[in-house]
Amino acid sequence: MSLADARGDMFGTSGVRGAVGEAVTAELALSVGRALGAETGTVVVGRDPRTSGATLADALAAGLCECGTDVVDLGVAATPTVARAVPRRGADAGVVVTASHNPPTDNGLKLWDADGRAFGAADCERIAERVRADDPDLAAWDGQGTRRDRSDGGATTAHRTALVAAVDLPDPPRIVVDVGNGAGGVTAAALDEVGCRVETLNAQPDGSFPGRPSEPTADNCETLQRVVANTPADLGIAHDGDADRTMAVDAEGRFRSGDELLALFGRAAATASGVADPVVAAPLNTSLAVDDALAEVGATLARTRVGDTYVAERASDPAVVFGGEPSGAWIWPDAVPCPDGPLAACKLAELVAREGPLAAQVAAAVPDYPIRRDSVETDAKAAVMERVTAAVRDRYDDVETLDGVRVDLDDAWFLVRASGTQPLVRVTAEARDPDRADEVFDEARSLVDDAR
Repeated sequence: MSLADARGDMFGTSGVRGAVGEAVTAELALSVGRALGAETGTVVVGRDPRTSGATLADALAAGLCECGTDVVDLGVAATPTVARAVPRRGADAGVVVTASHNPPTDNGLKLWDADGRAFGAADCERIAERVRADDPDLAAWDGQGTRRDRSDGGATTAHRTALVAAVDLPDPPRIVVDVGNGAGGVTAAALDEVGCRVETLNAQPDGSFPGRPSEPTADNCETLQRVVANTPADLGIAHDGDADRTMAVDAEGRFRSGDELLALFGRAAATASGVADPVVAAPLNTSLAVDDALAEVGATLARTRVGDTYVAERASDPAVVFGGEPSGAWIWPDAVPCPDGPLAACKLAELVAREGPLAAQVAAAVPDYPIRRDSVETDAKAAVMERVTAAVRDRYDDVETLDGVRVDLDDAWFLVRASGTQPLVRVTAEARDPDRADEVFDEARSLVDDAR
């Protein structure tokens, strides 16, 4: 892919992301740095351990410095560590070189504003326009920015200190943390500091992710499940490569779904908030079980487009006490306006310490509704979605097109949407009855198959 092609549709739901040497190149990173440098004075930069990260960070920093912007280089650091460092250092923006949960062949750039919030659609488009214009405002030889090496762990130490202060564990549990060879080692350090007995898996940062694939799914976390099940551990934690995601395994070694964690986190936040009518923000593909679990504590669910950026935008409303995605991105807006995987890990440890085993909490609070999810590979996802949307509008009455196309069938629902980061069309269906869930999922999947 040429740079011109990459510029055409730069930003997905989580920044720039794609295959290294094709969609993501040093030339593109340089251009993004120049574009961001045109409107900033100081930018915090960090990266996950991916093999291509150093090259892209160097190119990004060069573009920033060429335009007179000073760079605070944190080196390898978790994405939430970088996001927290932006306001703490009084910087104008931040950039993380990461592809998050994608495979090691990919990389990307995620941008943060001065408050440590991910760039929204308008901000991303502004940067993309500057890149497309290809007319950088380069500084004179004596006006270029400086690049300061702050890879001594100071930002990670500050993050760890904030995590320790955010939780109170009366009886710290035993925890196994699967870092996934990523940048989330701060989680183990924080849990150790609050008194948990911590063991780690895949704790050595390695951008080829040799221990397991980066995305913390049930299939990818089988080793964690076995270790937790066969040791005295009370909880297992799994991160992705940049530690903005957290998933969990209960003491019996069962991988808990994102909808279950969303319900538990949302209930806890709503109960502790003191807000009269607390709201939890979550995307369109969230289970009905979350609605029902929240209703028991007087909270409601506000659905957003899929993507943690959209959840974070909705979480800026004072009525929203928590925001999350079933994929593992969790946001406590009173603490930090972005997904913070290590904070989620500490909050889970606190829930277990205060409320007992995770499995028992899920059984008591979260209905078990069947939900079906699958992804269909396609290099023409926009065309597929156009045909699916047309077919759905012809066939159904209650249709929502906030993000993809969602159909409410009263006793069930389904959602078809294009992935914002991968060449996939995702299909989700749910009902309160398993046979009905299968029927609705097959119905939705056939729409996609017919549109390919």
